[in-house]
Amino acid sequence: MRAGETASDKNADPIALYDRAMDNLCFIRETMERAVASTAVSGIGLVAAGVVACIAAPMAAAQSARRAWLGVWLIAAAVAASVAAATMWRKARRLRTSLLSKPGRKLLLNLSPPIFAGALLTCELARRGDFDVLPAMWMLLYGAGVITGGAFSVRLVPTMGACFMVAGAFGLLFPAWQNVLLAISFGGLHLVFGALISKNHGG
Repeated sequence: MRAGETASDKNADPIALYDRAMDNLCFIRETMERAVASTAVSGIGLVAAGVVACIAAPMAAAQSARRAWLGVWLIAAAVAASVAAATMWRKARRLRTSLLSKPGRKLLLNLSPPIFAGALLTCELARRGDFDVLPAMWMLLYGAGVITGGAFSVRLVPTMGACFMVAGAFGLLFPAWQNVLLAISFGGLHLVFGALISKNHGG
């Protein structure tokens, strides 16, 4: 018997040892993937999205027509989403990983359904001319998506989602504050949490 080798090691089934080793390797790989994916959310991208929302809020409030108001926010959403996606891709590239890793896919799959539902509901409510509920719906659905998707990210991300849902609840109670709440949530929350993520999790 070699030094350091126990009787149980000597008598163990080689196939069982191989399976155990492969399980350990898979566990280590998934743990490393989760660690990398947890920092894939770009704080800089969230800050940029917050700046876009802060610019859009007074522009939207100045519109006399409701469809023009909606147009301002839809353009802002498209710009913010593009910037956030570009900064996340850049951060993932810097970390030498992929946004489509297993944890990254889980994040996207959990975030996408509420966003898709929000897009469909926005089209239908706008067609009916029912604009008053849109801000609260946006904040609630976005917050729900961030919470579920944030389960595979750092703790700050689902916390931000919960804050969005609180803002959405206020939007239902106080519809007259819709532009203020949109500025506070999509502007202020993105700025605050984006800065914290950038500071604590590498950009």
